[in-house]
Amino acid sequence: MTDRIELPLAGTPFGASPSFLDLVRREHPDAVPPGGGDAPFAVPHGTTVLGLKFVGGIVMAGDRRATAGNIIADSKMRKVFAADDYSAIAIAGAAGQAADLVKLFQLELEHYEKITGDRLSLEGKANRLAQMIRSNFPMALQGLVVVPMFGGFDERKNEGRIFYYDATGGRWEEDDYQTTGSGGQPAKNSLKKRWRPGLTADEALRVAMEALIDAAEDDAATGGPDIARKIWPIAVRVTADGAADVPEDEVIAAVDAVVRERESPS
Repeated sequence: MTDRIELPLAGTPFGASPSFLDLVRREHPDAVPPGGGDAPFAVPHGTTVLGLKFVGGIVMAGDRRATAGNIIADSKMRKVFAADDYSAIAIAGAAGQAADLVKLFQLELEHYEKITGDRLSLEGKANRLAQMIRSNFPMALQGLVVVPMFGGFDERKNEGRIFYYDATGGRWEEDDYQTTGSGGQPAKNSLKKRWRPGLTADEALRVAMEALIDAAEDDAATGGPDIARKIWPIAVRVTADGAADVPEDEVIAAVDAVVRERESPS
């Protein structure tokens, strides 16, 4: 008879973790993929990215650090990209897998537009990205997890929209702001205090920079702005006019505003 994994009865505690992978590790370790569900070698990981709405669109931003265990693998990694003319994607997780996913996603959107002569709806783009993440699930079980965030300007609804995902390709829409990555929780706590309906584009950028600075203070894997080496977060703004990198001088001004406020006497 084939061995079966017996799940706990209703009301019975799972133990230390509700994770199915942890259950398999405990009950049938022979069924766990090579590496025990963790990457068998040091893999660079992107850390903290976020997105938030403002009047007329969205802004996505990310720090620049990639880590491999306790080593800083890259201090200048780019994690936020324009996906097409009216959308943006931000990546966290296994850096190599994430970068490849972004390139393929950008190529698919461009190909669709060339073949049909029209753009996918924002909802359609979000659904396609969910399918791509789902196809990566076998690699995620081995520790090569990719968890992007997606958003853009919906021309049909005339507003900015933000979507976030889990490693299985589950897709949800956020009404205000969202974060992902190792510093996602402190960044989200910061956004919770600072975000409000009706933010202007400049105010939203400042809130985003403050959230990344807060994340860097609490999460060692998140890199804060490096003034000496001139390494600044990357931000992409999407409005009815399209998706574009926020100019570096605007990013620097937003970072300076946060720093000045913290240096001034209360």
